[in-house]
Amino acid sequence: QVQLVESGGGLVQAGGSLRLSCAASARTLSAYAMGWFRQAPGKEREFVAAISRSGGTLSYGDSVKGRFSLSRDNAENMLYLQMNSLKPEDTAVYYCAASLSRLGVRLSGRDYDYWGQGTQVTVSS
Repeated sequence: QVQLVESGGGLVQAGGSLRLSCAASARTLSAYAMGWFRQAPGKEREFVAAISRSGGTLSYGDSVKGRFSLSRDNAENMLYLQMNSLKPEDTAVYYCAASLSRLGVRLSGRDYDYWGQGTQVTVSS
């Protein structure tokens, strides 16, 4: 069982930056592929970014490529999402997720086994 707690969300103006953090209770975070997803009101959950267990493989959703950067610190059991050049359309609840899969990065929410409670990101125009 893994517990995930997101933090770092908030209100920011367009063009600004935020850094989301995800603290994991796992004894060995390196056993999990990790990812971030987001969901805006009235919309389906959207893939944001994913990272392999070692951190050597990364993948980003098309809407955030070049603006968001994902990293992990397995020694500290932490996952980070640096979000730059934020746009109003980035407004959503952002969720951290952990996958037991050993197949590199996972892009589908169905591949994840544990989810955090989410943190709200609001970007004003």
